[in-house]
Amino acid sequence: MNVQDVGGDAVGQSVAGGNVVDITTMQDTKVNNQQFSKSSYIGSQLNANVNNVSGSVGYVSQAVCNAASVSTDPNTTDVYSNQECRSIDPSSTLNASVTNVSGDASLASSALGNNFEEDTNAPNAPVETYQINSSAMTSTVNANVAGVHGSTSATSAAIGNNAQIVHYGTTN
Repeated sequence: MNVQDVGGDAVGQSVAGGNVVDITTMQDTKVNNQQFSKSSYIGSQLNANVNNVSGSVGYVSQAVCNAASVSTDPNTTDVYSNQECRSIDPSSTLNASVTNVSGDASLASSALGNNFEEDTNAPNAPVETYQINSSAMTSTVNANVAGVHGSTSATSAAIGNNAQIVHYGTTN
C-alpha cells in the first residue's frame, strides 16, 4: 500500500482470523462456545509506504486463531467456552516506511492464539473457560520512521492464551 500527500489522517488495517464469535444478549442465557482451529496458516501481512501526511498515521496488522466475546445483561448467564488453537502459525507482520507526518504515528502488530472476554452484570453468572494453544505465534513490526512531528509508537505482541472476565453489579 502506497499512501502519499494526504491532507488528513492515513489509517490501514489487515486482519486474519480462524474462528471469531461475538455474542450479545439481554435475556437469561446459556452460552456453549466450542472453537477448534487446525489451519495450516492464519497470517496477516500489511506493507505500507506512507509519505507527507498532514494528520496522524495508524497501521495495524493482526492474526487470531480463536476469539470469543460474550456480553450479557440478564438475571442468569451460564458461559462455557472451549478454545483450541492447533494451527501451525498464527502470524502477523507489519512492514512500514513512514516519513513526513505532521501528527502522530502508531504502528502495531499482534498474533493471538486464543482470546476470550466476557462481561455481565447478571447476579448469577458462572463462567468456565478452557484454552489450549500448541501453535507458534509470531508478530513482527519492521519500521523506518522519519520526520514525525508528534509522538511515535511501535508495538508487537504474540500471545498464546488470553482471558478477561468482568462481572459488575448495578444495584447499590
